Amino acid sequence: MDLNELLNKQDLISKTVEKEVAGEEIDILTEGRIIQLVSFLLDEVEYGVDILAVHEILRFPDLTRLPNTPEYIKGVINLRGNVIPIVDVRQRFGYKDAQVTDLTRVIVIETTEKLVGLLVDNVYQVVRIPESHIDPPSELIEGVSEEYITGIGRLKDRLIVILNISNILFMEEEKTGSDKQY
Repeated sequence: MDLNELLNKQDLISKTVEKEVAGEEIDILTEGRIIQLVSFLLDEVEYGVDILAVHEILRFPDLTRLPNTPEYIKGVINLRGNVIPIVDVRQRFGYKDAQVTDLTRVIVIETTEKLVGLLVDNVYQVVRIPESHIDPPSELIEGVSEEYITGIGRLKDRLIVILNISNILFMEEEKTGSDKQY
């Protein structure tokens, strides 16, 4: 048996083996691709962003406030020579402000080839969800606009709102059509 046959046989065996994903038994052949998310809490609601977009997670840093920026941009930080804007996700979604605690974190993500920090109440955990357990956003969702949401993940008795991270920062500018020139 050559190497390709061995790899194909091993791949076939691994596809038929059941794997445990967050406490649920799932047959990989029927469930398809698995998505990994970094989940976080905002106002007791669990949200998730694709783990592949997450650069790192920081404790709440000292911010430098910038003039004439939208309210939801809390300021910028210097992260190893990179100036990164910090977006208050609570404020961006229209939630009331919360106090910064020991659990407050900044999730540094890469979107459109730029680093952006997302200020969140608490980073919860890394979760694995089969693509088949992710539903498109419903028209009945209140509070957070569906432009920010790519889907709702079902994981046992939990629902995780999966965010479209590129729209968190840039959606307002596209809607207003304002192209500021400096």
